[in-house]
Amino acid sequence: MRFSYSKENLSAPQARLQRLFEILPGLTSWAILTAMVLLSIFSPFTAAIITIAFYLCWLLRLLYMTLFLVLSYIRLNLEGTTDWMGRVHGIDHSADYLKILNARHGLLTFKQRFSVWLHRRELRKLTRSSRLPPSSKDIYHLVIFPILKENAQIIGAAVEAVSRQLFRPKQIIVVFALEKRAAQEIKNDVHAIAQKYHSHFLDCFTVLHPDEVPGEARVKGANVTCAARKAKEYIEANNIPLENVICSCFDADTVVSKHYFSCLTYHFMVTPDRQRASFQPIPVYHNNIWQVPGFARVIETGSSFFQLIEATNPEKLVTFSSHSMSFKALVEVGYWPVDMISDDSAIFWKCYVHYDGHYRVIPMYVTLSMDVACADNWWNTVKNVYKQKRRWAWGVENFPLVMRAFLGSDKIPLYDKLRHGFKLFEGHISWATWGFLLSIIGWMPVLFARREFASSVVYYNVPEIANTIFNLASLCLVTSIVLSLSLLPKTTIRYSGFKKLGHALEWLMIPVILVIFGALPALDAQTRLMRARYLEFWVTDKHRKK
Repeated sequence: MRFSYSKENLSAPQARLQRLFEILPGLTSWAILTAMVLLSIFSPFTAAIITIAFYLCWLLRLLYMTLFLVLSYIRLNLEGTTDWMGRVHGIDHSADYLKILNARHGLLTFKQRFSVWLHRRELRKLTRSSRLPPSSKDIYHLVIFPILKENAQIIGAAVEAVSRQLFRPKQIIVVFALEKRAAQEIKNDVHAIAQKYHSHFLDCFTVLHPDEVPGEARVKGANVTCAARKAKEYIEANNIPLENVICSCFDADTVVSKHYFSCLTYHFMVTPDRQRASFQPIPVYHNNIWQVPGFARVIETGSSFFQLIEATNPEKLVTFSSHSMSFKALVEVGYWPVDMISDDSAIFWKCYVHYDGHYRVIPMYVTLSMDVACADNWWNTVKNVYKQKRRWAWGVENFPLVMRAFLGSDKIPLYDKLRHGFKLFEGHISWATWGFLLSIIGWMPVLFARREFASSVVYYNVPEIANTIFNLASLCLVTSIVLSLSLLPKTTIRYSGFKKLGHALEWLMIPVILVIFGALPALDAQTRLMRARYLEFWVTDKHRKK
């Protein structure tokens, strides 16, 4: 019997197990924080030793992450000029294509040679697998935009970007997943845009998602599932094989480059097990980056950095935000969960469990741009960013479902269960605790030191050791500043030099940001899950100056 990826309609033993794993992350985070505070007060010597050990572990991890951030950025920069469409056509004619690659080798720059070396490696894997892809002329893209309160300015920019693809637009189907409860003005905007682009793509149409469907919550997953079901009917009516369709679920503010779908098509074609894979680009938040407060700019740049780091380890990569996947796989697993908020990561875990661990995420070194969460004033922007990060942290709701699935499966290898289970658990615990430990609790042993501890060698060396560690960590901060400036959109902006200098100085807010917009919303989400006070879906406000 297949595992049902839901917390609803469980048997009594499964319901108890679900609650146990819902409580565990929050309980662990609170236990760590409370224990460190109590140790700092009643046994500052012990707390100081633990703090030093934690700082050292944190530094090693920070250096490790910075190294892979740099490597990932180099790869992103390396692929920036890749002719993805040329590679797609090359795979269509693989025998002649390899000869052409060999002939051109001497004319390439070092960057191009390295990119081609990676490309040839993928081609060799594809050839050895004997699972050749369909021709690019037979591959179709289904693009779903969920919409509730996004206006014509935001939706129009997203669809216009899709229309400018180097990949043939007549092989792209655009579907607007529109909530029935959306304002009439929004509905009018969506219908006008659908009519405008109807003839540009293979098709462009709207699917209205009804309210109060039994078994569904008011979440994005329910909306896009409704749209995907209608799209399946359209695809089958037009005799398009499901295995030739790639589904991209984009937030309404997602703006892709003209190379996106050619890059996606290439990765789909060159992946032997393409029906058991999702494809994850690098999200950047450039649509309105100069229109938001500095703290929001730093936070979203950090989110992009995290995805760059994650891309270097495909074995542990999980889908995030706007991504793409095999439509056949989406249909086989029963679409997105209709009762969960974290649909972007939940669909990966749902596929992973359904296919008994034979499912993975392919990183794509291509960016897509979205909006930074903001509002009409500074304080409302603070609240919007906090709510967005709490919604992201609500991905912890996957932990109890994944653990129940792992315990009930004898087909997923034990090593893979341990590897994924530990990363999922440890990632959320670190998210909720590290900011507090680094910025606040780590300094408490010195503040609460008693006389016998105050006269010890450890007391005098804790600040010195901490300063040394943070000085080394500042090298990572400088690296992050340089890379953040390199990632900024290449647009001509008046006083851009001053803006970029200001952006560099904004990174000094990191200690405060780690607590207020990192650890606090994560701990908030885990506490709500622990107390069974389940979060409701909140749509991020998107404001963009014309």
